[in-house]
Amino acid sequence: MKGCKSWVVLITGCSSGLGRALAIEFAKQVHIVFATARRVEDIQDLASAVLIPLQLDVTNAVSIATALERIKEEAGGVDLLVNNAGFGLMGPILELPLKEVRLQFETNVFGPLTLVQAVTPYMVKKGGGRIVNVGSVSGVLTSPFAGPYCASKAALHSLSDAMRLEMASFGIEVITLQPGKISSNFGETAARILKELIPKNSLYAPIFQYIEMRARASQLDAEESTKFARKVVAVVTRQKPPSLLRFGKNSLAMPFYKWAFPTPLLDSVLRRLFGLHLLRHRFTKN
Repeated sequence: MKGCKSWVVLITGCSSGLGRALAIEFAKQVHIVFATARRVEDIQDLASAVLIPLQLDVTNAVSIATALERIKEEAGGVDLLVNNAGFGLMGPILELPLKEVRLQFETNVFGPLTLVQAVTPYMVKKGGGRIVNVGSVSGVLTSPFAGPYCASKAALHSLSDAMRLEMASFGIEVITLQPGKISSNFGETAARILKELIPKNSLYAPIFQYIEMRARASQLDAEESTKFARKVVAVVTRQKPPSLLRFGKNSLAMPFYKWAFPTPLLDSVLRRLFGLHLLRHRFTKN
């Protein structure tokens, strides 16, 4: 990566939010950007001389191979991979269909891993490269009604740590980005999926408003995605970037709470914050 004025950047999940903002910002810095989404029509408006929209579904091996073949033909390979695609599966663990939990991990964990394995041969051959895995502070501090999402991001953090150690010998730098609140469609999508999955006779029906609140929590007082992307691009394109980045609202507070608070106290706070204390009282009275 040293001395490279223009990088070939591959970003997943560019239809909205952070991915879209990152694609625009990298292109502004005159890097060659391959912006991807499951529905390429959602990002065709981004097309320019340095920004190429591509169809890519991170859960589909054929889709990944097709996209990378085109990148190879047009640009040789990927210098910087940004694993951004993902979604949030919200709801009580007891009642979420395992099929949906598996999809959560396919998208948020196995998708990024597949892409890393696919792009690194070119990086090794070239003598270096850079990978940015977009995790979340929710992968540091687990909250009720977001178990699968928090677990998937925690898993990605651990994989990212292993990648950083294992790939350094080949000149590949791995950066873990753990955002706080960023403006996007994340909350609206999570709330819509939640309503489709949770039965009306749910054990948690009396506190459903709290579950929905958790689904939308990331968008309350969220940082504007364009501003966030500008900071991220400035840091990840440094000659020597840090291995861990935390930007956005609550990105420092949540890891601090996890580190500083005793588990019983933190549990008590989270149970009350998400209405679980009301559920306990209800069943005690009956």
